[in-house]
Amino acid sequence: MSAGGTREGGDLAGQSLMGTYRQPPAVFVRGEGTLLFDAAGRRYLDFLSGIAVTSLGHAHPVVADALAAQARKLLHVSNLYGNELAPEVAATIDRLLGGGSHLAGRVFFANSGAEANECAIKLARRWAGPGRHVVVSAWGSFHGRTLATLHATGQPAKHAPYEPLPVGFEHVAYGDVDDLRRAVDPVRVAGVLLEPIQGEAGVVDPPPGYLRAVRDLCSERGVLMMVDEVQTGLGRTGRWFGFEHSEVAPDVVTLAKALGNGFPVGACWAREEVAEAFGLGDHGTTFGGQPLAMAAVRATLETMEAEQVPERARRAGGRLAEGLCAMAGIDRVRGRGLLLGAVLALPAAPDVEAAALRRGLVVNALGSDTIRLAPPLLVSDEEVDEAVEILGDALAEVALGGNE
Repeated sequence: MSAGGTREGGDLAGQSLMGTYRQPPAVFVRGEGTLLFDAAGRRYLDFLSGIAVTSLGHAHPVVADALAAQARKLLHVSNLYGNELAPEVAATIDRLLGGGSHLAGRVFFANSGAEANECAIKLARRWAGPGRHVVVSAWGSFHGRTLATLHATGQPAKHAPYEPLPVGFEHVAYGDVDDLRRAVDPVRVAGVLLEPIQGEAGVVDPPPGYLRAVRDLCSERGVLMMVDEVQTGLGRTGRWFGFEHSEVAPDVVTLAKALGNGFPVGACWAREEVAEAFGLGDHGTTFGGQPLAMAAVRATLETMEAEQVPERARRAGGRLAEGLCAMAGIDRVRGRGLLLGAVLALPAAPDVEAAALRRGLVVNALGSDTIRLAPPLLVSDEEVDEAVEILGDALAEVALGGNE
């Protein structure tokens, strides 16, 4: 460390943060729609959206105005008291999950996707009763980083530093109904927790009919079907929710990411008879459902409905997928709507991510061979075409060994 208090190649402010993330390759100071800008004023196309978070784009005026107005009115009250926004927002979520009709489900508001999944896990145990505490999830899944959701996450490398993890979690191969059937013992199992598309595993689609078979098995065995829509929900896949592509009705659904268009908020929805398993004091949170968060969610959902974001995601996603599939260096494209994984012919995804960033495009490498693209759902055709061109140039650079 130098006399000035900084390490070689670092800055004092950055060194005040815990080292849980890599040194950032860029620092952004402003955003507008699909665009980000760094301190030097350089423009970037954001085709990651904060990992499927800013689905209406950066600094959307309706959401920004709602937050500002609410901040001047009422920031927070504890959940010992009510606020006027939370019941309205919960009813909207229930209606969207019902395809336009209210399902009479109940919502618990949290602060993140991990907390929403934590709520779902606790609810499953409370619903199933003593002795039935196991939650079955899939290898390759990602459900959060609390100790419980970390164990639900099917990535052993992430488990190792934190052993022993909480008991009651088992994993099966994603898409393998026979493996799931062997694991779902109704004597021990309370629920099955799955993503309709595995995001962090590389944007992995389930085989046709898989979620329908999961629904049938859960009904047969008397366990809960819990769907993690944290990354796939709210229009991202071309439907309001990823499970809708399979025409199934889950018992529990978790949401976050796009729910507040960047404001930290999560939600766990459950069918009424399942939600009633929670009694007074069974679960809680300090900040969940507070007025500022609810103002962000209400503005976000109202705008999403007005903009018909599922349809926009289908159309723009088709254009983007077509451009990717025609590109040299891309073997195939996975995903739906505007959650796409471009599988590369060469295991060079981190290099392609870096080359794209140098050209002004933000994308994300998943493993060695997949690039994730998740632009705002309001992305324009011109922005899609520009992103495809930039990514093609980045792929060409990497294929040439960086000597373009």
